Amino acid sequence: MAVYLDNAATTPVAPEVVDAMIPVLRDGFGNPSSTHSFGRKTKALIETSRRSIAKHLNCQPSEIIFTSGGTEADNMALTSAVTNCGVTHIITSEIEHKAVICASDALKAKHGVKVSYVKLDENGTVDLQDLERLLQGDEKKIVSLMHANNEIATLLPLDKVSKLCKQYDACFHSDTVQTMGHYPFDMRELEIDFLTCAAHKFHGPKGIGFLYINKSTKAEALIHGGAQERGMRGGTENVYGIVGLAKAMDLAYEDVKEHQEYVQGLKDYMISELKAMFSDISFHGDIRPESSLYTVLNVCFPKTEKAGMLLFTLDLKGIAVSGGSACSSGASVGSHVLTGINTDMTRPNVRFSFSRYTTKEEIEFALEQIRVVFEKTLV
Repeated sequence: MAVYLDNAATTPVAPEVVDAMIPVLRDGFGNPSSTHSFGRKTKALIETSRRSIAKHLNCQPSEIIFTSGGTEADNMALTSAVTNCGVTHIITSEIEHKAVICASDALKAKHGVKVSYVKLDENGTVDLQDLERLLQGDEKKIVSLMHANNEIATLLPLDKVSKLCKQYDACFHSDTVQTMGHYPFDMRELEIDFLTCAAHKFHGPKGIGFLYINKSTKAEALIHGGAQERGMRGGTENVYGIVGLAKAMDLAYEDVKEHQEYVQGLKDYMISELKAMFSDISFHGDIRPESSLYTVLNVCFPKTEKAGMLLFTLDLKGIAVSGGSACSSGASVGSHVLTGINTDMTRPNVRFSFSRYTTKEEIEFALEQIRVVFEKTLV
């Protein structure tokens, strides 16, 4: 039996999304910038998709800029804040996605901006009092904090951070790559300047995402060339990817509450079974449903003689999981997120992540294989 429990890295493309993309791949080959009928046809597909996405977010279509994914969108948001909005101080955290951390470091080196890291507790929860302290002063600032951590699932109170930023006239960027399609967003209520998305995190295709830019926020292109995306991103558009993204979002918000209840049930079941299986087990992040992304569970297992081989052993048994962000899986160092919350790295730490296609039978199979592995390797 093959069990895929690494949905935080990427999700399988929904069949309905594939069905929506195939006709575009086959017949929608016209360049959207061309003025003839072939071009107008594909341009219409892009704008219809943009309007559909904007409707889900309660924003204007012009506030959606298509990108190659979350990393490009994060870079574009931070770069625009520095080069267009006069930002000289970036406030972020040590457990953000590398797209934000590395982009901040690059802007510090190139433009001399100040980068500060807000305090976190042992669950990775942002200290709002420390954030308010950092927001004080005359410098123009941007706060860049993800809605849900991609490794430990801790949720950020978007509304509280948004109000703090507004109070101190700071820009606010949130990486919502892990939560887009899993929670509803009302951009007229949240008052966020920049928000990012990657389709492949909610059963859409890879290589496509978007950056939401509030209409009152100045921004400039990160990729220069043609006048595509209202001059905000040069290059011929990924038409079939855009159509797939819009379809994936339609599917996600069609039954988002039922989906959340179903997946949360799987997560709760796994937590209870692991607690029954091991007396010496803990979970990273705040696992309370109201404070944790329901698709992710990061487990700190008891020490074993072969802790470093646990992921490989589970893979041999047909279970796909991860030890951290897939974007950093090739690195020789451990997870910067777990290090940032002072995790005991001598114990095996495993991230399980679920989707609408995950079944209870798959969870039960994974639990049984975990039991077998630890019976052989416990110290």
